[in-house]
Amino acid sequence: MKYFAICLAVLIFAACANAQTFYGTADLKTFRDGRDAEFRNKDESPLKTEDFANFKGLNNYPFDKALRVTAAFERTADEKYFEMLTSSGRTKKFVKYGVLTFEIGGKMQRLSVYQTDAESLTKFPEYADLLFIPFRDATNRTETYGGGRYIDIRAPKGRTVTIDFNLAYNPNCAYGSDKYNCPIPPRENKLKVSITAGEKRYIYSGYDKTH
Repeated sequence: MKYFAICLAVLIFAACANAQTFYGTADLKTFRDGRDAEFRNKDESPLKTEDFANFKGLNNYPFDKALRVTAAFERTADEKYFEMLTSSGRTKKFVKYGVLTFEIGGKMQRLSVYQTDAESLTKFPEYADLLFIPFRDATNRTETYGGGRYIDIRAPKGRTVTIDFNLAYNPNCAYGSDKYNCPIPPRENKLKVSITAGEKRYIYSGYDKTH
């Protein structure tokens, strides 16, 4: 099983019958404990073989209350599915579900939120309300993975939703293997601010600092 980062971001690339239930949780400890446990499981870990034995846990920023924000949610109408580019050069079908507007550091920010294709949602109905936020920010390539990070949220039932950047996680491609197809955050989801929350970059064997 390839973990839910692939299953949602990727519901896509692998058989997800055993997808982890902590993706989409709002509880930080549950999420981080789940991620670490996943990486310690040889059947699920995206770590390279040479890195697995030395794994001691993912590298996270300390919790930052200021980066758990309330966003205004605007549902986008009449959107059509599009092909989001992935790290392998292939594409994955998504639809833009809505736009989130929020404030960080006194400046307004916007992120688009996406939903995977209808066929994948039919196969995994337990994740039918889970939405995908791939994003980049000013920490990429210095403190965090250059290819951006992901957040999963449940579909808002009202006009606001909490975005907890402390739950931001790396795609599987951040760990040195070339066997994954990780969605690349669209240009519209590049934040100019530094998001110093969530997972930091992981220094794997043979790490290329340009990543």
